[in-house]
Amino acid sequence: MAETIKTSLLVVGGGPGGYVAAIRAGQLGLDTVLVDAERLGGTCLIRGCIPSKALIHAAGLYEEMTLAAAGPGRFGIHLGAKPELDFAETMAWKDGVVDRLNGGVTALLKRAKVRTLAGKAVFSEAKRCTVETADGPVTVLAENVILATGSLPVELPNLPFGRPGGKVISSTGALSLAKVPERLVVVGAGYIGLELGIAYAKLGAQVTVVEAQDRILPLYDTQLTQPVRRWLEKHGVALHLGAKALGEESAGLAIETRDGHRQVLPADHILVTVGRRPHAEGWGREAMGLAMNGRFIAVDDRCATPTTGVYAIGDVVGEPMLAHKASAQGEMVAEIIAGHRRRFDPVAIVAVCFTEPEIVTVGLGPDEVPAGVETVVGQFPFAANGRALSMDAGDDGGFVRVVARKADHRILGLQAVGRHISELAGQFATLLEMGAVLEDVAGIIHAHPTLSEGVNESALKALGHAIHI
Repeated sequence: MAETIKTSLLVVGGGPGGYVAAIRAGQLGLDTVLVDAERLGGTCLIRGCIPSKALIHAAGLYEEMTLAAAGPGRFGIHLGAKPELDFAETMAWKDGVVDRLNGGVTALLKRAKVRTLAGKAVFSEAKRCTVETADGPVTVLAENVILATGSLPVELPNLPFGRPGGKVISSTGALSLAKVPERLVVVGAGYIGLELGIAYAKLGAQVTVVEAQDRILPLYDTQLTQPVRRWLEKHGVALHLGAKALGEESAGLAIETRDGHRQVLPADHILVTVGRRPHAEGWGREAMGLAMNGRFIAVDDRCATPTTGVYAIGDVVGEPMLAHKASAQGEMVAEIIAGHRRRFDPVAIVAVCFTEPEIVTVGLGPDEVPAGVETVVGQFPFAANGRALSMDAGDDGGFVRVVARKADHRILGLQAVGRHISELAGQFATLLEMGAVLEDVAGIIHAHPTLSEGVNESALKALGHAIHI
């Protein structure tokens, strides 16, 4: 006979939204069940953010050693031979990082007294689902439900994933290759495609990027993406912009260039990264009576659906599809269910692109400010920053930029491009959330020598009296 569980809260999805919601609910004393069909941690931890950043780190080290073995060496460091890459060991190390974090999530859920069920949840009613576990079906009846089902990679009809003997892979496949491909074609020049493409280029692959639009990273302004494009061109990454991917052929990928010319790009693997879609199908959404907002589940500023007691968070409710947004929403909803008064109303959500160099943005860029609002913009180059130069990170065109309202100097947005600048993301977000003005940033004593001094200098620049430029 199937087991039946009655619980105060059912969380569906064990990614950064779902597991955070479950942990916080457990801390608040709510009887909580978490269901996930795969390993705890979701796309971000298991097959996305974390493994990709581990691969990016290893690729960077390999590139540095390769440069030290070539020609005049690197910073006076010389290697007698080119470094040897055991890619299986690299991937094993990457998997070890994932395993460690997965184990940490499991332990945190256990500490919070959250019961976990491994299996796929399918709803027959708004608050009733069946979970097919290894030990048989389990029925869960809940007073409240949090849907944190996440997102899936977008598949192109002419480039389907998983065809037997095919070359087409998703980002998940790119993070589990047995060896570095000699030739990798990336379809889509967004952040996922370029992060992985750059990593494999550093590892020795010949990388080609195909993008339907006329520029890389189309969600970022050209000034931010120009240093990335220069890196790609300098390192032999071929760019086909304004091009259309036609389909897979035995030799590689057939494309149509912007001038109408058809050609085949040689490839061992074709990595398709043209976006992600909400995972809103296949688990009984229709039986729950949920309203939709286009492709996404419709929610209010409490992440509540029109169905009483049912909430949705993370990628399945809309852009931006970012792990930290999902976690913030998960924590909030758990507190709402426990009786707290909360709503989701961030000033802005910071985004990081782990390309070479990295990009960080939060709030409005100079071209995104509403008509009629006068602004002042301060920009400071890392070429004038001591810490950047001491890390050989000052000559790639990187900079920090602040955008503020001219009338009262209120900061509207912050952006940066440069090596290692992802760690500025927290400061950027804090300044916007706290409602900082230029004078606040100018008056903060920033530690020397650090990249964060560039933030201070950008504010001084906007005020008309930068010190170091």
